[in-house]
Amino acid sequence: MNTKLTLRMDENTVQKAKLEAKLRGKSVSRMISDFIESIDTKKTSEKKLPPVTSKLAGILKGKDISEEEYKAHLMEKYL
Repeated sequence: MNTKLTLRMDENTVQKAKLEAKLRGKSVSRMISDFIESIDTKKTSEKKLPPVTSKLAGILKGKDISEEEYKAHLMEKYL
């Protein structure tokens, strides 16, 4: 069963959506529907991180590093 949905967005975005839909040979409604259907919240939360990201995930957990300390680190590293 199809149900009507009204979206509000600026005119520029609407024009971009219409152009993209035309290029894809679809309606804007079909494009939005396809996008929503592609979101699988169960899979999103279970996705494995890439190896490099996985190694870094949580590395600073519990650490209190200020912006100034981070900038000082970058200056030391790159200068």
